[in-house]
Amino acid sequence: MRGGTSRGPYFLAEDLPADIAERDRVLLSVMGSGHHLQIDGIGGGNPVTSKVVIVSKSDHPDADVDYLFAQVNIQEAIVDTAPNCGNMLVGIAPFAIDQGLVPAQEGHTTVRIYNVNTDSLIHSTVETPGCEVNYEGATQIDGVPGTAAPVQVAFLDATGAKTGKLFPTGNAIDTIDSVEMSLVDCAMPMMMVRASDLGKSGYETVRELEADKDFMARMEALRLKAGLAMGFGDVSKTVIPKPVLLARAKSNEAVICVRYFMPHECHPSLAVTGTIGIGTACATPGNLASNIAGPIALPRTVQIENPSGVIEVHLSHIEGQQYPMASLIRTSRKLFEGFVYAKPAPGPSEPKQAA
Repeated sequence: MRGGTSRGPYFLAEDLPADIAERDRVLLSVMGSGHHLQIDGIGGGNPVTSKVVIVSKSDHPDADVDYLFAQVNIQEAIVDTAPNCGNMLVGIAPFAIDQGLVPAQEGHTTVRIYNVNTDSLIHSTVETPGCEVNYEGATQIDGVPGTAAPVQVAFLDATGAKTGKLFPTGNAIDTIDSVEMSLVDCAMPMMMVRASDLGKSGYETVRELEADKDFMARMEALRLKAGLAMGFGDVSKTVIPKPVLLARAKSNEAVICVRYFMPHECHPSLAVTGTIGIGTACATPGNLASNIAGPIALPRTVQIENPSGVIEVHLSHIEGQQYPMASLIRTSRKLFEGFVYAKPAPGPSEPKQAA
């Protein structure tokens, strides 16, 4: 399925091995990891197309289904389940209904989702005329050609998804290696830096940023230290925190312009989880994002500029919560369903390679 601006296979948990090591071996094989094109699997050779979703009925009292996200490394035998992915999340409700995990209602159906990665709850609402999922519609999102039916996702408790705090260090702004940054944990742990402080305008193309190897190396060095400061330890083998470059928006309609990294490649648009975190930071005074965005009175729908255009996120107050709730509209599409074949496990005399 395509979920938002990402793509990958959606599995029922019962169809995958229960043993985590064997499950990860299967996923690496299915995606074709170990080759930059993932030529021997169904991955797309890019982080946004090397993602896996695993869904099951939930035992959580406030959820219908459990959602486990896995970022499958393209070159190395690494399956990272530390982060969440908000774009792939967009496909959960249609998938759960199509698979019979959640009964469809006439008109619209809301699926309550528990994200296992971040111990958080999300409500996703899809169109279900005639009690069937509708994938066709007139909603367009930047970074995806054509139009499709709208899917609304609302993050109920995204703040402090991994650390329990919006600002894990206790500071709205920290300084690492003489660079000011805001270390934010909301839907996705992020290291937000002013683009100008790293010698960039913040309006560069994805290709321009990735081609500057010195810049990429410096940003990774900062990310490793930011991971330590946020309490994650050695993050060299994981994708969190995600680096984000901040700049003033070019248009009067948008509040900020960003470049979001995954972390070693620049996202072609912007992750949904990144959108939630950046939007929340913009509406929370005192950090780098809010300093650029300026005062934001809630409720408000704000636009965030990214390499593919803009993405909108609606921010509103929730009684009893310190920080705003964020929701947004995305689209999803079912691409195919059936069987995908993994290589058999290596025998005792064979080298144990993942793919």
